[in-house]
Amino acid sequence: MPPPPLALREELRERRFSDVWTRELNNVFADVAPYYDRANQVASLGLWNWFRDGFLDTIELKPGYRVLDVCAGTNAIGIGLLEREPRLEVHAIDRSEAMQRVGQQRARERGFHIDSVIDDVHHLPFPDNHFDIVTLQFASRHLKVRTVFSEILRVLKPGGRFHHCDMLRPSNPLVETAYYTYLRFCLNFTALVFNSGPAALNCRKYFIDALQMFYSPEELSMLLRELGYRSVRVSTVFAGMLAFHKASKPSVT
Repeated sequence: MPPPPLALREELRERRFSDVWTRELNNVFADVAPYYDRANQVASLGLWNWFRDGFLDTIELKPGYRVLDVCAGTNAIGIGLLEREPRLEVHAIDRSEAMQRVGQQRARERGFHIDSVIDDVHHLPFPDNHFDIVTLQFASRHLKVRTVFSEILRVLKPGGRFHHCDMLRPSNPLVETAYYTYLRFCLNFTALVFNSGPAALNCRKYFIDALQMFYSPEELSMLLRELGYRSVRVSTVFAGMLAFHKASKPSVT
């Protein structure tokens, strides 16, 4: 099934998935938090850390940079950034207290401090022009993308950079079909291996449906430019199944 037209995509995504976003996902992530990282390793055939490191390689760092990790989950990105530059000021925001509890423990075990906020990322509780870098990974399919990307643009400093990584909808229909077939297998297999609870089991179909209505790498680049980002760059992995986007907030002239 082809996705809705780009102009209607956000409205139709919200109409179809808002109940899941507001009522079910917190329970899903509370369920999967203890084994989230291990499940991703299994589902990615051991490539999860390679994906993470590839994304981190796109981010240029300087000592003292103030970084915000949106939908930080288990703090994999914040920890990875601090391993590369310990003199960063890293903030994490996520709606899931359970995921951040795991993430904070992981950071402490490695000797890192990450400031954590539990809140709705559609309304970032930070001032304008505040962060040098904002990251967002593997969560946009569960968000009102235009709203969140606009908020990220607001809190970035002029010249600051937004780095995005997510599973996207491949442009090639044959690749897309194969992709969904594999993901259905992965969702069922990891649910069995990790003994997922009812919340996660009930959302298996949603994860495929959300991806089918999501953006291709090219469409996401168009959306970023439309919202006012500049210097938009994208690199894709596995024929567009995964993509890393980098974009900047225009500098003050």
